[in-house]
Amino acid sequence: MEFVRGPRGDSPEDQLMVQFQGMFAEYEKAQLMERYRRGKTYRARSGAVNVLGGAPFGYRYLRKTPECGATYEIVESEAALVVELFRRYTDDGASIADLTRWLTDSGTPTRTGKTRWDRSVVWGMLKNPAYQGQAAFGKTQILHESPGLNRRARLEGRSTPRAVKTADRPREEWITIPVPALVTPATFERAAQRLADNKRFASRNSKVPSLLQGLSACVS
Repeated sequence: MEFVRGPRGDSPEDQLMVQFQGMFAEYEKAQLMERYRRGKTYRARSGAVNVLGGAPFGYRYLRKTPECGATYEIVESEAALVVELFRRYTDDGASIADLTRWLTDSGTPTRTGKTRWDRSVVWGMLKNPAYQGQAAFGKTQILHESPGLNRRARLEGRSTPRAVKTADRPREEWITIPVPALVTPATFERAAQRLADNKRFASRNSKVPSLLQGLSACVS
């Protein structure tokens, strides 16, 4: 650290002053982050949508005005795709890969403007509670520990893990904010149950592979 104003000597007293200035700067930074976190948590508990930052696919984020707070507005063309997405997944038994190809072939851009949909995006949409009318704040948390180098990190060309990683919070710690619903809670729960079953019975989670794994399935 180098200060524009302050002691520039090499005496022990000057070095001590630099250490003190750096210590108090770090303390003030931590205080600002904590006050910012508490402020966002308070606004989330009061139902303010602006703590969410943006709107997922199917909605348009309307900024706060002097007359009213920030809100989600339904985009009818995108909302119809979201409803059909959940119907195909819960009623027709379509896989996430099938839904990804269907959305890509529809020519509808993603929320970020991409023309090609990824499986992770579709998977995230099926897990997003905003579509049942309950947007969630505080779903993740930052942990100050180095995660392992996963596939995404290797594709980004990183050889060392970052100093922090993002982890999911328990569902009971989420703060829900009411927003317009696109699907019923029952439909959302059916999608969540199928996602859980897929994760439970995925071949990568099998400790001991069976002879008929991937070849047989329950008719119900």
